[in-house]
Amino acid sequence: MEDFLKLALLVPIGMVAGFLNITAGGGSLLALPFLIFLGLPPTVANGTNRVAILVQNIFATTRFHKFAVIPKEITFITTIPAVVGAIGGAQMAVQIDELLFKRLLAVVMILVMGFMFFGRGSTQRQTALNLTSMKKLLIAVAFFAIGVYGGFIQGGIGFLLITALTLTGYDLVKTNALKVLVVLIFTPFALAIFIWHGQVDFLKGFILAIGNGAGAWVASRVVVEKGHNFVRWIVMATVVVFAVKLFWG
Repeated sequence: MEDFLKLALLVPIGMVAGFLNITAGGGSLLALPFLIFLGLPPTVANGTNRVAILVQNIFATTRFHKFAVIPKEITFITTIPAVVGAIGGAQMAVQIDELLFKRLLAVVMILVMGFMFFGRGSTQRQTALNLTSMKKLLIAVAFFAIGVYGGFIQGGIGFLLITALTLTGYDLVKTNALKVLVVLIFTPFALAIFIWHGQVDFLKGFILAIGNGAGAWVASRVVVEKGHNFVRWIVMATVVVFAVKLFWG
């Protein structure tokens, strides 16, 4: 009975994680510790979470496509490098200092908040800026690096994607829609590698996916209806909470 209740808790945990992932980021930083609490080794929790991420982004991308807010004109220079990076990241066997990594991620998240509050991210736009060849190259390189990170860890990748997408000049509605599409495209490649190495608990993954999918379905509509400024404040609030948690552990 106790095990059943713990598994049932994956649904509301997934709903919150899915909502956060679509509106801002950091949902995996909630889901991963709970999967580990359920007894999964960290590597298996990392792989299992990808099942929920995949389902979540299928739901959200379908909704964003319906609302016609996905900026498809730059999907090629964002998704292809991200896929290549994610394949490499998922295969990485190197070990990094966990505390150092968490603190570096916290710094990145604070920088995202500062840019959104004081920089161009605070101004709503409906179309992309004129992207020069150099800026396109920078975006491609950034998405390759983000893909490596996403394939390796995933948690907090939404904040990194938002940072990279500020180069495009899109408002946060389009930014979130493109972020979701990019993650949807590279996640199957990373998930396949985790499955190949036997690092996925499908039962827990599918239960978590129920919650993630529901949270993403709601969040995608909220993002479109509430607009740029609402998403901006959600992102900033989420950044502060997770940055403090990561830095002081």
